[in-house]
Amino acid sequence: MADVSLFRLYALRGGYLLIAVGLASTIWPLLLNHSPTWPLMNGVVCSLLAGVSVLAAVGIRYPLQMLPVLLFELAWKTIWLTTVALPLWSANAIDARAMETVRDCVLAVVLIPLIPWRYVLANYVRKPGDRWRRVDRRETILAPGESRA
Repeated sequence: MADVSLFRLYALRGGYLLIAVGLASTIWPLLLNHSPTWPLMNGVVCSLLAGVSVLAAVGIRYPLQMLPVLLFELAWKTIWLTTVALPLWSANAIDARAMETVRDCVLAVVLIPLIPWRYVLANYVRKPGDRWRRVDRRETILAPGESRA
């Protein structure tokens, strides 16, 4: 397993704290005080981001186990920037709301050096996945050199 330095663990905790506090201060008030005529997608997006804030708070205690939260943040922001913001920008059609979202998404660049990429490769790419089938109960674990008779 790739070793992660104490400094990197604290940097990850700082990243989780930034996400948790940032989302808690902006998203939770919207979610708790919305009007009954709130558009469906506003509710969906705010609920999703509120969930991310809760998981980011858990990441403060368990920074390595919650790495998928940071990877999710990085992934959705990269996807939005390349598939939504870039075409708007290239068409010179980016408005103030979109520009605000661009600014918020570009802040995710801060996460890139915080993520322990060797750990991610070792635990999410190279490590064998979980099994896909049930194990036959008749099979027993054999010690090295033993054979079934």
